[in-house]
Amino acid sequence: MDNILLLSVLSGVGFVLGIGTMLMLSKMGLNKNQIKADSIIKEATDKAENLVRQAVLEGKTQAHELRIAAEKEVKERKQELNDVELKLSRREDTLNFRDENLTNKEKQLEEKTRITNEKLTSLEKTEEELNKKLDIQVSELERISRLSQKDARDELFSAIEQRMQNEIATYIKEQEDEAKVKAAENAREIIALAIQRYSQEESQDRTVSVVGLPNEDMKGRIIGREGRNIRAIEQATGVDLIIDDTPEAITISCFNPIRREVARLALEALLKDGRIQPGRIEEVVSRTRKEVDDIMYKAGESAVFELGIGKIDKELIRLIGRLKYRYSYGQNALQHSIEVATFAGIMAAELGLNQSVAKRAGLLHDIGKALDFEVDGSHVELGVKVAKKYGESSVVLNAIESHHGEVETNSLISNLIAAADALSAARPGARYEAMENYINRLEQLEALADGFEGIEKSYAIQSGREIRVMVIPEKLNDAQCQKIAREIREKIEAELTYPGQIKVTVIRETRVQEVAK
Repeated sequence: MDNILLLSVLSGVGFVLGIGTMLMLSKMGLNKNQIKADSIIKEATDKAENLVRQAVLEGKTQAHELRIAAEKEVKERKQELNDVELKLSRREDTLNFRDENLTNKEKQLEEKTRITNEKLTSLEKTEEELNKKLDIQVSELERISRLSQKDARDELFSAIEQRMQNEIATYIKEQEDEAKVKAAENAREIIALAIQRYSQEESQDRTVSVVGLPNEDMKGRIIGREGRNIRAIEQATGVDLIIDDTPEAITISCFNPIRREVARLALEALLKDGRIQPGRIEEVVSRTRKEVDDIMYKAGESAVFELGIGKIDKELIRLIGRLKYRYSYGQNALQHSIEVATFAGIMAAELGLNQSVAKRAGLLHDIGKALDFEVDGSHVELGVKVAKKYGESSVVLNAIESHHGEVETNSLISNLIAAADALSAARPGARYEAMENYINRLEQLEALADGFEGIEKSYAIQSGREIRVMVIPEKLNDAQCQKIAREIREKIEAELTYPGQIKVTVIRETRVQEVAK
């Protein structure tokens, strides 16, 4: 019993102690949490205070910067206002100065106007007095000469008319010439149109070709041992090679332009290849001859296509291409034929004729020149034979045989071909003129002008397109200079043969000199 009681008491004491212990421990935990919470609150408070202090500091800094910027802007605005005020002040001074100048000038102008008006009044009075005196003098002259003013004017005009009879006759002749010129105006317009719509570069005649060498040693290689290489080239091409003292050059001479071209191209190929020997020479010449044949055929084909004359026999095309290497007085035969065809086609179109036939006849009119250096006969005869062989029309045949006037024309197209041929050959730059003939023409021109009385000296300038005549001023007056210019022009037209036009310029110059001593 006592044990049970003791056990109960001990249990109760243990329970009380346990509860007390738990309460003590719970209180200690609450104290620790309170301390931690206080620490967190204090730390947050410190951070908030720091942020507030930092924000206040930044705000003060920004306010200071804004105040400085505002003060700077105010100063700049004040400076700008000062500058504007200064400019306005200067402009005002300038305007005041100009106003004063204008006022002074206005006063001066008013003074000059007053003086001018006074002078005008004085001049009017003087003019009135002079008119009165002139009337008195005219009346006196009429009384002395016993002629009225009208009679005197008529007599003066009669004298002038007598002196101007030559001028009037010349004027009438010029008007008659002008009427004749206008009668042929349509034909000239057609020819001018043909010339304007076609232009061709100047050609140069070539009877020799020059091949450049890389060095002088190549001459020995071309000649070869005992001359076998040069003999092989000459035999294979039918040309003459001239190897002289001309540095780094060989001249190819041959009357046949095609053989000369084959030789030139073959020689250039051999020089480039470097293997110069008889076997190689024959091979290169054979290949080059085929290349030249192809070039000529393509040239003929291109000419036919360019002119648009329709279908034409291949052999004729080949012959047309051969004209590429044919020259006459420096003018390329193929270009000349294309030019004649173009001229004839333009004129035929203007006259309402068959343009295609005119172009065909123009292209083939010199076809005989493709053979005349190989076959006996004139190029006209050979051309007619070739055209007839390949079935060309009678119009084309007549144009070929009549373009040099050897046979009468039987169609307008034949006449156009003859005219186009003459135009192409005579245009400036088409054919060269021998220097001797050129010099003789200039000498004749100067001699013709020097033959007139009162001429001091004459000069042919601008390649004979102008004759400048210096007259003796004591012997010829201005009116006589005009007369002598016309006389020189008429004499040139009557006696000289020349291309284009010649301008006659007569100069009458008076010089007065004194020497100061």
